Amino acid sequence: MSNTHFTGPVPGEFVPERSEDAGAPRPEPADAGAANPPYRRRPRYAGKNPRRFEDKYKEHDPGRYAETIAKVLSSGKTPAGTHRPIMVPEILEVLAPVPGETAVDCTLGYGGHAQELLARLLPGGQLLGLDADPIELPKTTARLRALGFGPETFRSHRSNFAGLPKVLAAAGLAGADVILADLGVSSMQLDEPARGFSTKHNGPLDMRMNPQSGQSAAAFLGRVRPDVLAALLTENADEPFAAVLAPVLAGHAYATTGELAAAIRAVLPRLDKDAQDLSVRRVFQALRIAVNDEFSALDMFLRYLPACLNPGGRVAILTFHSGEERRVTKAFDAGRREGVYAEIAQDALRAAPIERRDNPRSTSARLRWARKADVL
Repeated sequence: MSNTHFTGPVPGEFVPERSEDAGAPRPEPADAGAANPPYRRRPRYAGKNPRRFEDKYKEHDPGRYAETIAKVLSSGKTPAGTHRPIMVPEILEVLAPVPGETAVDCTLGYGGHAQELLARLLPGGQLLGLDADPIELPKTTARLRALGFGPETFRSHRSNFAGLPKVLAAAGLAGADVILADLGVSSMQLDEPARGFSTKHNGPLDMRMNPQSGQSAAAFLGRVRPDVLAALLTENADEPFAAVLAPVLAGHAYATTGELAAAIRAVLPRLDKDAQDLSVRRVFQALRIAVNDEFSALDMFLRYLPACLNPGGRVAILTFHSGEERRVTKAFDAGRREGVYAEIAQDALRAAPIERRDNPRSTSARLRWARKADVL
């Protein structure tokens, strides 16, 4: 999760706009040969709201099309190829980063949270960014470099959050003052059809955070037993129809996200469309968690977390469904009882109403935090 699946024009490259009277293809020069392929015009922008991901080239180039980006954001949507960081004010308040401290963003994603943290760590501070996605990590690293955050201030590492102890050790650090983990899948992954994370656009049924390793969701479904799948649908997504769906879906090879979604709906013909769509989203969520072994990685991260915090260090974790929430709450409660954490959130924080309105993807977010004891 080749290095890119984007099939439209390269963001930032100059492609002449098509004029109104340019109906015919541009003729080739008389001496054009194999070394000089015919000039091909880019298709005209597909209206105000192009549906295909590949047609949204203006959204992929905010530098040239700031007005388009502003319109997309004002409509409560996320521009293609980007991600809107969730609960930034709340995260900054509970983490309280100050100049000179060391922070770790364990789920770097688009870099929105990291950018805000870095602005408060300088001068003298640093941030390590972790992400398992080999496609998005180089883009985000380049984006933050362009904002002026050099290697003495910001370093990125291709790793999931379970690899935090190794990353800290490699950087020569005993611990961090600030740790953030945003457990949600990024908008870049959800919106890109080739990644296969959602049914918004039809694409190959993949769902791997790192498509260079492991098995795809299609391969997983083709091999999993019905009883195992039923348990996963319940544990990973609280799917109420797990017992009905599992025997039909397990052992079948669905090549695309559309094929799997159609199969799920066919099993639940008596439900209305909204209820069917909810089951589709829950099944996709359960498969994504299983394919990427997310709960095992989260359990390991929570186990290592206290040792990765400096005395008095703060951690904040954004969760997006009950399976994540239960694990984080249990780990923080245990740490508080054992005296590892001096203070923890009594209740999960939610995005403000205005953020939930402007960014619907923040609706399911829950933020929990903890502060390590100064002396154990």
